[in-house]
Amino acid sequence: MRFQAVIFDLDGTLADSLRDLGEAMNRALADAGRPTHPLEDYRRFVGEGVDVMVARAAAPESRPEVLRGIVDAYRQHYARIDHEHTRPYEGVPELLDALTARRVPMAVLSNKRDDFTRLLVRQRFGRWRFVEVRGEREGVPRKPDPTAALEVALALNVLPANICFVGDTAVDMTTATRAGMQRVGCLWGFRDRDELEGAGAQRVISRPLELLDG
Repeated sequence: MRFQAVIFDLDGTLADSLRDLGEAMNRALADAGRPTHPLEDYRRFVGEGVDVMVARAAAPESRPEVLRGIVDAYRQHYARIDHEHTRPYEGVPELLDALTARRVPMAVLSNKRDDFTRLLVRQRFGRWRFVEVRGEREGVPRKPDPTAALEVALALNVLPANICFVGDTAVDMTTATRAGMQRVGCLWGFRDRDELEGAGAQRVISRPLELLDG
């Protein structure tokens, strides 16, 4: 694979954020009198935005007003946690350094709400330059819809076919496929090889610096 720019997913790709995500959701579930979950369960709950995460975590609860209340409580708890336990995955700083040294433009595209996305990138990845940092925005469909990815490609000023999209879930691989981008799945995140390859990953890597191989 040869690429001229890279778009990264955030949670599970750049950021090891499982504990903060899970603790915030468990607090919101407890507020609503719903059962909580082991943190490992959140590996399969996250990736498609907070509404989907809440629906999965609160199942079989289906009343819209209850789910909306849990979403609001989750956001409040997540803001209070303020990424306390979130860190770059091992090897990610070295990869970002290497891409910067090679002058490869980089961007972040997440299904996390836009303000939380930007805050996390500033707090934990502020020493690297990202041409574009985007989370979930009103009026723009979430991944796996390709709209946001194609908008990021315009900001990068690189053709989609020359952009490598790196993520840890089927949602990321499907987004890249629909946007006509190169697809690399990472195994240090929230999902496994079978999911990534089943969703169209062209490469699956175990360590961040493997992105630069081949």
